[in-house]
Amino acid sequence: MHDKLLRVIAHASPHVLVLQIVITVFVTWYIYRSCSKYVTYKADLAFGQSHGCRPAPRLRNGWPWGIDRLLQIFEADRNSRLMELFLFHFEDVGNTLEQKFLGTPAFGTIDPRNLEAMFSSRFEDFGYGLRRQIFYPLLGDGIFTQDGRAWRHSREMLRPQFARQQYQDLDIFREHVDDLIASISISKRHVDLQPLFFRFTLDTTSVFLFGESTYSLRANQSAEDIKFAREFDIAQDYVVQRYRYLDLYWLIGGRRFRDACASVHTFIENIIDRRHAGRDKNPDSQGRYVLIDAIAEDSRDRKALRDQLVNILLAGRDTTACLLSWVFYLLPRHPQVMARLRDEIRFVAGNNEDLKREDIKKMTYLANVLKETLRLYPSVPVNTRTVHRTTVLPTGGGPHGSSPVLVRQGDNVAYCVYAMHRRKDLFGEDASEFRPNRWEEDLPLYHDEVNAKWGYLPFNGGPRVCLGQDFSLTETSYAVVRILQTFPFIRAGQFNRPQSQEWVGYSSHHKQGVPKVAKERQKMTLVMSAKDGCPVELE
Repeated sequence: MHDKLLRVIAHASPHVLVLQIVITVFVTWYIYRSCSKYVTYKADLAFGQSHGCRPAPRLRNGWPWGIDRLLQIFEADRNSRLMELFLFHFEDVGNTLEQKFLGTPAFGTIDPRNLEAMFSSRFEDFGYGLRRQIFYPLLGDGIFTQDGRAWRHSREMLRPQFARQQYQDLDIFREHVDDLIASISISKRHVDLQPLFFRFTLDTTSVFLFGESTYSLRANQSAEDIKFAREFDIAQDYVVQRYRYLDLYWLIGGRRFRDACASVHTFIENIIDRRHAGRDKNPDSQGRYVLIDAIAEDSRDRKALRDQLVNILLAGRDTTACLLSWVFYLLPRHPQVMARLRDEIRFVAGNNEDLKREDIKKMTYLANVLKETLRLYPSVPVNTRTVHRTTVLPTGGGPHGSSPVLVRQGDNVAYCVYAMHRRKDLFGEDASEFRPNRWEEDLPLYHDEVNAKWGYLPFNGGPRVCLGQDFSLTETSYAVVRILQTFPFIRAGQFNRPQSQEWVGYSSHHKQGVPKVAKERQKMTLVMSAKDGCPVELE
């Protein structure tokens, strides 16, 4: 038998031998991989049993591989009501749920105890997964794409630069709020505030970062600045699409995306070169110390400096612009709130435009207006973490949702702040309504220590809590006060199309669909903005 086998091998062609070797190697690798996965699976199950884990309730799929759920998500996104769909899922199934898409499990949660674990007590078990690869063409290696030691280094470098002394006197905002008010006035009676707010926050953030403004609100804006703003938006749109495709992110790209990213990078690098040239020529000529100087001291690497600046510019512009837009979307639709806010402004500052930070701090109702706006419309309403090592979510499993839930290495866990902020058991029966007064009451949120700390998270929490939180709130507060001082009459403008829309939610508990109504159209990119802008009428 042995001799016969040798003769067969001897007479076989080289191509057949190569094919046999390849097949043998593949089969061996497949068997080894399957055995390893099975061993890991059994070990993970034992880990879960030792922690008392029970399965989380699962969203029921009507079609194989969860294709129907994917179609519902695509439809909701196309109709600008994606957050409404996510809210319905949690209300239908529970505060923690599991779903399967194309055979891959994923988890969602709006439970403060689980968020505390992800952001604090089990922080090392969760990371960004594919975020770096998805965002890299635009953001490179910056604080929002880094994990581990690199992220900690960036965090410690940037933290001191957000000290309040940098904008204590509000001068950094004053010139650009003047430009904003002038741009609103030019529009006469009808104006869409949202694009103006995006240009305003681009100007203020660029001053904070670079020591120079893009002056995007001015008519004499340079061609370079106009191109940068346009290319920055295009690059973001591509990144958002890549983020939604997750493992298949590489399908989204191409020359237009690369060109947009290159334009953004060139714009930032030119600013870096100007800043360095100015400081080398005359160290005292560049005015106040700005963030670009701090990062440059930490690293002389031009790309590392550029990447950090793009990361912070992205966050500083978009999140604050969205907050301002939602504030002026809500105020005209709640005249009693705007009237009380105007009274507070008159009492504290009158018509004095030379506001100080101390004036802003005295306006407690203004703080509640912003807090309530961020509750209903958090700038980043949904986000994900990837499990770095098998661990547990403290709650959400079993028939009563009180048992821990096993999450295995490689699983994705989404958390929806938008839905958590609308939980009636945390914020009252009118949790879906805009009512700033609620923050003066004894909310159910405060009755539990964990809920009180982790149930309201517009700026994230734990070690990754937003460094720019105070900067954003100060900038927004100052802009709101100045606008209300300038324009005594602000009314809700007319949208080009109806905002409310009827749709059908497919429950995991009922065969028939559940009729639902979405109140407004929301545009989901890296942040949540009003799909049709923020039209107002001014006098």
